[in-house]
Amino acid sequence: MSTNRPIVLSIAGFDPTAGAGVLADIKTFEQHQVTGFAITTGNTIQTENEFFEIEWTDLSFVIRSIETLFQNYKIKAVKIGIVPSLDYLNQILSAIKGMSPTTQIVWDPVLKSTTAFEFINMDDQLDLYKILSKIDLITPNYNEAQILFPGFISNQLSLKNEIPTSVLLKGGHNPSEIGTDRLLLKDEVIDLLPSNKKCFEKHGSGCVLSSAITAHLALNYPLIKSCKNAKTYIEKYLSSTSNLIGYHYVP
Repeated sequence: MSTNRPIVLSIAGFDPTAGAGVLADIKTFEQHQVTGFAITTGNTIQTENEFFEIEWTDLSFVIRSIETLFQNYKIKAVKIGIVPSLDYLNQILSAIKGMSPTTQIVWDPVLKSTTAFEFINMDDQLDLYKILSKIDLITPNYNEAQILFPGFISNQLSLKNEIPTSVLLKGGHNPSEIGTDRLLLKDEVIDLLPSNKKCFEKHGSGCVLSSAITAHLALNYPLIKSCKNAKTYIEKYLSSTSNLIGYHYVP
């Protein structure tokens, strides 16, 4: 295996359309010239327009897969997508951190499909902040942020220091500033403004954005620069076609 490219791991669902999940992540990793590995948390039946069902991967199988990869490779960064529960997520995080404390982790908290199928059980929300302390960045949209942190949108400035990780609040569902992403660090809020590029809605765009950020982190870009570069990439992706499936190679 080439030693020139850092290794990046996606732990997410399998989407047969490749618009979201591990297939979309691997496409994104390749475009950023990092070596992409993948472990599936669930196998789905879906199209770009409709979600039908999911069969979750047994947690012990996922943990064994993580252990095998980390025992054999140096993995610089991990992107995590859909999981069925916070406990499932927590055990994944503990496995990664136990084997490689310096590996950076990005979680894209996909809580619902666009057709309102609920992926994650939030009953154990009291443990959420403890879990988030093991993560370097989470990338919720406005709807997901409201579920994870009730009152978050109206109290962003007062809440930002209480969340034990950095937050990229995606602006695709921002009713007042569409397309403006907001990066909340411990002591700073940075607005990432949209360009003038004409963009179209895409199935799995959140997966692509978070995996692009993960790739940049693996390439040793700082978090702010990683988010800015990933925003440029996702805008090219969103503008590549007028339908729900985009092209990752955009000249």
